[in-house]
Parts: sequence; C-alpha cells; structure tokens
Amino acid sequence: MSHRRLGFTLIELLVVIAIIAVLIALLLPAVQAAREAARRAQCVNNLKQLGLALQNYHDVNGTFPVDRFNGPVFGSYTYGLDCYSAMVRLLPFMEQNSAYGTFNFNVTNHDPSNTTGIGVYVASFLCPTDTTDRVPAGWGPTNYAVSEGTYFPWLWGPSDVPGANTSFPAPNGVFFVDMAFTIASVTDGTSNTAAFSERVIGDFSSAISTPKTDNYSPGTAPAGDLDATVGCLALDVTNLSYQGLSVDGAPWAFASNCETIYKHDTRPNTRSCMYPANWRILLSANSNHPGGVNVTLTDGSVRFVKDTLNLATWQALGTRNGGEVISADSY
Repeated sequence: MSHRRLGFTLIELLVVIAIIAVLIALLLPAVQAAREAARRAQCVNNLKQLGLALQNYHDVNGTFPVDRFNGPVFGSYTYGLDCYSAMVRLLPFMEQNSAYGTFNFNVTNHDPSNTTGIGVYVASFLCPTDTTDRVPAGWGPTNYAVSEGTYFPWLWGPSDVPGANTSFPAPNGVFFVDMAFTIASVTDGTSNTAAFSERVIGDFSSAISTPKTDNYSPGTAPAGDLDATVGCLALDVTNLSYQGLSVDGAPWAFASNCETIYKHDTRPNTRSCMYPANWRILLSANSNHPGGVNVTLTDGSVRFVKDTLNLATWQALGTRNGGEVISADSY
C-alpha cells in the first residue's frame, strides 16, 4: 500500500510566502497613493472653505480681514505681541459663530477670558496629512496660513515702531499687519494671487531641530531676502543655538509670532529663518504632501503647487500688485 503525504513541502511554502510578499509589495504603494489622494482631497476641500469664507467676508465688510491685529481697532499693534490672526475674523463665515462669540477683543488674546476660544478645534483648519500630538494642551491647531506676499519685513508703516523697515516699499500680499486690503487692490487678478497655503505644525521645542517646521535664528541682520535665503540654507541646523521658534500652527487664533502666516520669498518646503535684529523673516509654505503644497488663490480656487516651481512664478503668485504675467500652465 502507498501512503500519500498531505500538506506542503518547505519549498512550496516558501514559494507561496514569496508570492504573497510580492503581491503585497505591489499593492502597498497603490494603497498608500490612494490614501494620500484622499487626504489631499480633504485638504483641498478645507482650503476651498477658507477661500469661500474670504469671499463672503469681503462681500459683507468691503475688505479682506486684517491680519495680526490686537483688537477691534486698527493701529494697536505692539511689536508682534498678543495679536489675533485673520482666521478669527473668518469664523462667522465658516459656520463657527459659537467659537467666534467666545473671544473678547477688548483684551489681549492671552487674557484668561479667551482661554475657551484659543482651545477650539476646528476640523476644517486641519490637514489630515499632519498630526496634532505635538500641540500644547488648550491650544487649537491649524495647518493653514495667510499669505503676506513676497515681503521680507515683519513690520512696516504704523506697526514698524522701531523704524527698522522704513526703506522698504509697502506690503504686497493680500494680508499684513493691521492692514485690510480690497479686491480692487488685487490688480494682478484674484486668480493669480495666493491667499492661503499650508504650514506643518511645529514641534514646540527648542531642544529638537526639525528643519521643516523650525524657524531658525541665525543671529544676523540681512538687508534683503536673497542674502537671508543664502544664509538660512547654509545654516547648521544641528546646532541648537540657532533655534528660534517652532510654534507654527497653534493656537490658530494667534498671529503673534509665526503661527498662521507664510511668505512667498522662498519656494515651498524650504527652510524658514527669523531675523529679529531688524524685524525681518522668511516663512516658507510647507506640507507633508509629496512634492508640494496646496494654495488657495484669492478667487477661492485651490491649486497644487510643486516644490520645483520656478521661484519667479512662486513669488509672482504671492504679490497682489506686482504686475507680473502668469500663464495658466506655468504652475
């Protein structure tokens, strides 16, 4: 009598495992790509909501919301301290009236009466490609920031109490300190001018170097953004003595430092540096999306901009009145 042995041999088992491993290896990138596509779609939807809120705000008030303001009256700016963000003004136009009603604009944003407001989590302020586990307790986070154009100074005009930037022309973005701009002032066209983009939430620690989210402090006082960019990119980021701030994204109600602001001086996902000696700063847009960032244009539309975009085109997108000509297929 012959006896048939049931089951797999070791070689057969290894072959099956290898086949399964190959199939998983082929399938995993597709799954990851699908998940990233879904996350990016949600992020685009959030930015569209901000763009719609911006348009509705303008319809009601005749201007875009002021950025970095101390209260209901303009001109109360004090060196970047205790400033509310433009996001606060947009709350009623994003069905966030309850959150807006918790703020007391007659006092600073750090006042205990504003504790509830600054701790509110607004889902449409968060991109699903980032996490919020680094944010201090009681601070509502955001991944979105307003554009201050290709404007290296941190202060200008009435806000420039130290007189550090009197030689610079007027700000050229859609937002700036204690300034409210109109659609009429966007002479480059609302479809060619950025209003919002992305910023990855900071690590909130001076003991950690995180190149994407840290705002390094080289300790120099460059005259222009080109000199600043060269010095910033050459910085040894492993040297913790160059730590500046890493508070991007929280609380979303603040614009005292770098929480809800970005600039178009440098391409997306490049390093950020601050120069407090002459009140100037480089703040790049950045995200965890592969290859670029989402940008809300002033007309409310959203575009994905690649990291490799020509710098001149990126800078042109940042200005509202630069007179640049941007073709639709250039980004």
